[in-house]
Amino acid sequence: MPAPRERPSPPPAAYAWRLPRGFPVPVVPADNPQTKAKVDLGRLLFYERSLSGNGSYSCASCHRQDLAFTDGRARALGSTGETHPRSAMSLANVAYSATLTWADSRLRRLEDQALIPMLNDHPVEMGLAGRQEEVLGRIRSAQRYPSLFAAAFPEADDAVTMTNAARAIAAFERTLLSGDSPYDRFVYRGDAAALSAPAKRGMRLFFSDRLHCSVCHGGFTFSGPVAFVGLRPLDPVFHNTGLYNLGGTGAYPEDNPGLWKVTGKREDMGRFRAPTLRNVELTAPYMHDGSIATLEEVVDHYARGGRTIEDGPYAGTGRDNPLKSELVAGFELDADGRQDLVEFLRSLTDRSFLTDPSLSDPHPPARDPDR
Repeated sequence: MPAPRERPSPPPAAYAWRLPRGFPVPVVPADNPQTKAKVDLGRLLFYERSLSGNGSYSCASCHRQDLAFTDGRARALGSTGETHPRSAMSLANVAYSATLTWADSRLRRLEDQALIPMLNDHPVEMGLAGRQEEVLGRIRSAQRYPSLFAAAFPEADDAVTMTNAARAIAAFERTLLSGDSPYDRFVYRGDAAALSAPAKRGMRLFFSDRLHCSVCHGGFTFSGPVAFVGLRPLDPVFHNTGLYNLGGTGAYPEDNPGLWKVTGKREDMGRFRAPTLRNVELTAPYMHDGSIATLEEVVDHYARGGRTIEDGPYAGTGRDNPLKSELVAGFELDADGRQDLVEFLRSLTDRSFLTDPSLSDPHPPARDPDR
């Protein structure tokens, strides 16, 4: 009697996105289809400190939910105490980002980006370089992880790999969707009372041709170019905002030259990606290097058309930077207008995003009281 044929495993059900009103479906790479099993595993790994070289750090160490998945530092701090030259960007709506990180036009996939902090050694972030097998051994020996990896990647003979860890984390990061702010309730749900009168005035300023804020911080993500299902691919965009002008030559500090570090083109000196302004009230300090402390000071910087640093190693007049974006030309704004604009920026805060239990640390609190 012939042996019964094994039935092929059914394909996973289509992932059920929980999209805020007005948000399109994110692009998902064909080699890492979105599944609930991957998201569940990715959430655990995002908060897993064993996934760092010395077992002290997780992705969430630099991306805290209560701070809109930033860390409140001017510059991020790695697992060994080494300071990163740039601040940790918010992960809110990162699923839609056409490019990732502050200044790399080549980095387009969350799967690729997730490996960078794991393996980077200049500076050290997660500190996995040269210790991958040791760290994977920890994961394999944990009671729950082997079965969760197998469920998330059923086609793999050995599912517990660094590549699959990055794929799972990317799947979880695509669920970090923020679209329930007062602004969203006003625009997408027709709640006229959701915004205060000052915030409404600030919104008119933000979208005005006079201030140009929405040219760089546009669309539903309030950032640069986006990617979603049905949209043709857009070219990445980076900006020099006149934050520095060392020696009057347009130069930026050596550890933060912007896109120039990737391209070597003079015109790319000091050019960075526009970060999302969603939840910006909670992501201070600001700019790529955390060098501006408050939203009021950020508005003043753009109103002046660049920053002047009077003395010290970074002295220079940013307004006169020859490589500065033509959009950063400065504008007149009185004290009331300044406050209205700040009130509008505060209306982009999504409190439910900061407390959504499906995005929080799933590890038992008793496991690590410092989490």
